[in-house]
Amino acid sequence: MVVGAGPAGLTVGCVLRAAGVDCLVLETETREFVEGRPRAGVIEEPVVRGLERRGLAGNLLERARRDTACEFRFDGERHRFGFHELTGRHHWVYPQQLLVTDLVREYTDVRGGAVRFGVRDVRLHGLDGDRPSVSYVCPESGRREVVGCDFVAGCDGARGVTRAAVAGRARVARHDYGIGWLALLAEAPPSADRVLFGCHPDGFAGQMPRSPEVTRYYLQCPPGDEPENWPHERVWAELRRRLGAAGAEPLTEGRLIEKRVLDMHDYVTEPMAFGRLYLAGDAAHLVAPIAAKGLNLALHDAFALGDALAARLLKGDGTGLAGYSESCLRRVWDYQEFSQWLSELYHGGAGGDPFRAGTALARLRRLFSSPAAAAAFAERYLGTAARY
Repeated sequence: MVVGAGPAGLTVGCVLRAAGVDCLVLETETREFVEGRPRAGVIEEPVVRGLERRGLAGNLLERARRDTACEFRFDGERHRFGFHELTGRHHWVYPQQLLVTDLVREYTDVRGGAVRFGVRDVRLHGLDGDRPSVSYVCPESGRREVVGCDFVAGCDGARGVTRAAVAGRARVARHDYGIGWLALLAEAPPSADRVLFGCHPDGFAGQMPRSPEVTRYYLQCPPGDEPENWPHERVWAELRRRLGAAGAEPLTEGRLIEKRVLDMHDYVTEPMAFGRLYLAGDAAHLVAPIAAKGLNLALHDAFALGDALAARLLKGDGTGLAGYSESCLRRVWDYQEFSQWLSELYHGGAGGDPFRAGTALARLRRLFSSPAAAAAFAERYLGTAARY
């Protein structure tokens, strides 16, 4: 049983179906909703190769944008950071809703996987026994259905039932950055052909190209702020100011088709396995979008969990499941630490603390004066710094 039809759950399902394992994916939202929900779009090259090895990257390889450099803007100047030149690696930009659409079609139409969309009141039973089960209310009949299984993959996110099922049993470490990001989607071409990071005394700003017609922007704001406080004119005035730099092309304005305030916080649930329940993705951990690591962590989890379940069910080899939590958490904590480090780089100059502002500026300058610092940052930014 796979609870949740996001990237992690669908990837686990696809891996299992490729191995000939029967599984059922349950999702409380409709198929149209999960295929249209805009989310992250930056995918690390090691994750793309993992999808490719499992036959899940066909459309991505054909359609995704490849980023080879990013640009920092601070002290009124532009600073290009060519990570491909340093490492030979690049980022892939492929909106999550397109990846989910690909995974749904692969799981259901190609690999014959079973899925139930729009289910209600999902409940977990007997997780500590040899034969757990999951029940749900069928949206068509209104009846409660009970399905027995060997294992449950909890891939239903931060507010899902699988995370709630381990409340009181898990150790949960939390961190609040004390800032918010106003997340924006604009019907406008990007003003530069690369990701932009504006480190400004009045707050961070970011530009992430999504397509020739759509651009993702971020603006640092107070936590708990309301999107209604950011009308069109204010948004574009702040973006122009915080991303402004000598010689920079002017921003191209467009209609804002999405405005959300994200409060920057992290959590890590330890362990990620409880009896026959294995958590993956945001059900186990949340990393703020500061370093664009959430989708990548979810897919790393899914690769490890899908492969481990297939080995246990088909070969009786439980080694992967026994080590699943520990191996995943090593990567999770590494990415969390990088997110904290990067947050100081982005936001340290905007808090009104002259000491933090000075150290943040020192970090920024070091990226462009020390080859060793630049190489270390590039490896962590691209997700290639360590082996787990």
